[in-house]
Amino acid sequence: MKKIVFMGTPDFSVPILQRLLESEYEVVLVVTQPDRPKGRKRVLSPPPVKVEALKHDLPVFQPEKLQDEYEEIFQYEADLIITAAYGQLLPNELLEHPPFGAINVHASLLPELRGGAPIHYAILDGKKETGITIMYMVEKLDAGDMIAQQSIPIEHTDHVGTMHDKLSTLGADLLLETLPSIFDRSNKRIKQDEALATFAPNITREQERIDWLKTNEAVYNQIRGLHPWPVAYTTYAGERMKIWWAELDDTIYEGKTPGEIVQVTEDESFTVVCGNNKGVNITEIQPAGKKRLNVAEFLRGNPDLIKVGQTLE
Repeated sequence: MKKIVFMGTPDFSVPILQRLLESEYEVVLVVTQPDRPKGRKRVLSPPPVKVEALKHDLPVFQPEKLQDEYEEIFQYEADLIITAAYGQLLPNELLEHPPFGAINVHASLLPELRGGAPIHYAILDGKKETGITIMYMVEKLDAGDMIAQQSIPIEHTDHVGTMHDKLSTLGADLLLETLPSIFDRSNKRIKQDEALATFAPNITREQERIDWLKTNEAVYNQIRGLHPWPVAYTTYAGERMKIWWAELDDTIYEGKTPGEIVQVTEDESFTVVCGNNKGVNITEIQPAGKKRLNVAEFLRGNPDLIKVGQTLE
């Protein structure tokens, strides 16, 4: 039975670990990020992969800096290291130690969207498809030889949450299909074309703010490309307002200022014009200090707070 060290941290990694545990392979160690404070009360919380590992009584290793502590992994004598959204770069000594090396389950069609937020950027960029790449790991970020790849369409109503779940499942499926060829050394090794490489670094606070000068399609992609985390926002009446969801409105609104509210439908939404004179219908919001609400709920309790002619910034 081949021995595997699995390295992953967030929810994305959990179905992949689960499938490995159901397979013919033996997971001998799970490596994940340290417990971190979460929520307003900053309660120290374990990462999802640790929670899953402990359900199966697996040993868990949580180095703060893997570069300084990786030698502990050697004692498990793994045949292969598998990573999926682990969150730290692996040193070359670790990558080369197992007989079959180290592979990664990455949520993009490499060489596009290397980095920590490929699902977000696929939607922010308005892509029509994305996918999973299984690749050998090298010390350079997501630049190793590709082994297998599978694409999946991005529907117009998809957001980060839906694509996260689809890609996690696809990643688990593709990994289990690919492992036999890795262990019998019949798998392909496809070099990435560096000229085609693009990057998906972690989302910044600046990227969360909506720029109403953009087209309505770009604003819509921004809203769904940040849903359900970290969530796009705008400023209204001097206070931050999170925009959880919206729909496209291709009506032409001539002579209006980008960010201007041009229509309020009390039982559904309000419409904001964008830089191409078309709109987005805002359907779900979270005003500063309030809970997440659909617009119909908000307007029932605050009928005078959102008016035609007012501007979001």
